[in-house]
Amino acid sequence: MKAIFGLGNPGRQYEQTKHNLGFMTIDQIAAHYEVQLTKQEFSAQDVRFRYQGETIYLVKPLTFMNSSGAAVRQLMGYYQIQPEEILVIQDDLDLPLGKVRLRAQGSAGGHNGIKSIIAATGTKSFKRIKIGIAHPQKQTVVDWVLKPFTSEQLPVITSGITQASLAVQDWIEHDDFSQTMNRFN
Repeated sequence: MKAIFGLGNPGRQYEQTKHNLGFMTIDQIAAHYEVQLTKQEFSAQDVRFRYQGETIYLVKPLTFMNSSGAAVRQLMGYYQIQPEEILVIQDDLDLPLGKVRLRAQGSAGGHNGIKSIIAATGTKSFKRIKIGIAHPQKQTVVDWVLKPFTSEQLPVITSGITQASLAVQDWIEHDDFSQTMNRFN
């Protein structure tokens, strides 16, 4: 079993913002596997499908970024998903715009969505794909993460979303996150 959680904020006003890279990546993965996130349960929008005999969940927590852990914990509990079976896709201020970095585990690094998941699950041992949004130059972090990408930033971030999506597909298809990290880091 694999559960891929893309972090973001629900609502049209947040759709194309920097904080919604997880949602955007989940959408691209769903399109690749020709599935749609039509189910709403446990404060999340999700889809479950099978790939080569394995159950795969694609999930968008609808609890807003800072409370993402509530939806993750509920889905993990109900479907008996173990921490080693989850992967979280997040934005990252400390990476250059569009840069993708994979990690097998780690701290929250100041990301409130990840802090919430760590608090809710009681572990830092879950896989992550981070997509860089760079650090703001002349504005607060809150203003930065809740703003859409500029037309100049869009091609770079689109490439990052594609790389993250390809990394998830690699993990789903080859079932070896260490090798996926070697290929995509």
